Amino acid sequence: MNTDELEHAVYQAGRKVLKIQTRLPCWARDDPHHRFDDLFDLVADPAFLLVAWDRVRGNKGARTAGVDGRTARSVEAGHGPEGAARKKTGTPLLPPGRRPPAQTRPRRP
Repeated sequence: MNTDELEHAVYQAGRKVLKIQTRLPCWARDDPHHRFDDLFDLVADPAFLLVAWDRVRGNKGARTAGVDGRTARSVEAGHGPEGAARKKTGTPLLPPGRRPPAQTRPRRP
């Protein structure tokens, strides 16, 4: 993929994300009791991931390693054998002390 195609893909993804982001508050305002059960699908959408990655890669914190010890440059370079092994075995990407609790979503009263 050349640079122009990548820039166009990021631009198109950004438009899609902005369109959805402007609709969510409208839906919430129109129906206060509506449950957004499919938010995970939105977060895992390739357009959202592309826009998020573009923002993370472009900010000055991209040079600093995250909780997994990886920088943006090392992720772009590829996961290497350890990443492939984690995908096959299902081993979590975060070390044991840094994993979120199993139930992270607050319960409704």
